[in-house]
Amino acid sequence: MTTLEMPSLLDSAPETPAYLPAWFAARQQAAWQRFLATPAPKRGDETWRFSSIKQLDFSDFQKAPGTGANELIARSTGLESPAAKLIFANDELIHVESHLPEGVICLPLAEALVSHSDLVQAHFMKQETRLGSAKFSALHEASLTNGLFVHVPDNVEVEGTIEAHHWISGENTVVFPHTLIVTGKSSKVRVVDIFRSADDVQPGLAIAVNDLSAGPNSKLDYVAIQDFNEVTRVIQINETSAFRDASTTGFILNTGGSWVRDESLSRLEGAGSRSDMLSVSIPSHEQEYDQRTFQHHVSEGAYSDLLYKNSLYDKARTIFSGLIFVDKNAHHTDAYQTCRNLLMSDTCEANSMPGLEINADQVKCSHGSTSSQISDEEIFYLRARGIDPVQARQLIARGFSVDVVERLKNAPVEELVLKFIDKKFAKIAMA
Repeated sequence: MTTLEMPSLLDSAPETPAYLPAWFAARQQAAWQRFLATPAPKRGDETWRFSSIKQLDFSDFQKAPGTGANELIARSTGLESPAAKLIFANDELIHVESHLPEGVICLPLAEALVSHSDLVQAHFMKQETRLGSAKFSALHEASLTNGLFVHVPDNVEVEGTIEAHHWISGENTVVFPHTLIVTGKSSKVRVVDIFRSADDVQPGLAIAVNDLSAGPNSKLDYVAIQDFNEVTRVIQINETSAFRDASTTGFILNTGGSWVRDESLSRLEGAGSRSDMLSVSIPSHEQEYDQRTFQHHVSEGAYSDLLYKNSLYDKARTIFSGLIFVDKNAHHTDAYQTCRNLLMSDTCEANSMPGLEINADQVKCSHGSTSSQISDEEIFYLRARGIDPVQARQLIARGFSVDVVERLKNAPVEELVLKFIDKKFAKIAMA
């Protein structure tokens, strides 16, 4: 059957491979029924305010086998010496290498479902999708076939970074990448996911989910680099749980995609836990980045800090809607939320809706958003030092993003992220 003859992903329920455990097959069947029963988002829904609902027609997309394995392996460049490296093409594993310490589990999810079934079941998609994409989270759960599974046991620290590449190949191909990371007590790990298209012209669709579960006193850092081509649509759902004294950092870079919906929920479930939610987005042409965030303080004495920065060019659009929610008994909460938009044209559009809901006492919470253009004084300062106006604007936009990247506090990962940022700025300069 050729790609053009393959059925749409919406035609019938996906089939769970027979070798996967019964609990997972039951979850997939229930998820498909939930997908069918959940109404599609409507323009009047608050969680889809300002969104382009027309982008949610996915009837033309279908699953396709991985292709061009050797070429994609060669193109999967990232960190110089990752602790482990996995490469997926259309959700099929095509390459793996690992130098991880004993006891650390780093496997394709399809394999982990068989060899570590109970461990996966204990952590797989435990949080409710509550920022608008519940229907598409159900479609992801019903349809996923593979992804990345990482488990770091108690008192183990992974030096270096685990790196995974996720490729889309073929016209109107849909992928469902899933990343599940679990850290035990007093452990540490850093994971980078890189999402790319095999070419620049064939439209694709990615409906991705990552589950991050940080055990007591552990540190979990996660970086997602979204660099699909500019005719690919993306829904990415990020769900993080931090338990007592755990520290989590989630960073998202958006440079590709025609329409991207990012939903990030961080749940602080233990006293002394910390969540840093970071993002840099650089939309150009008519790209639209729709960002929804939820900082949920369940336990007292927890800390969260969100910093999102968007540099908008041409007719690009961004939407940011964030909420800090403090539960009734989550006293002594310390929470911050900031979204900043740098408008690089007169035709771009930035919409920001930060919010607070506080149900506890003795809290420190703040939220805010700013949108501004580069001032004439900044351009004049750089021109006076021999820098042409176009380069001056790019330098300012790059500097605007760098302070977010520096919060990753890891030089090799920061350098990798900046390579993708510089690649996007170079493309804008050539347009």
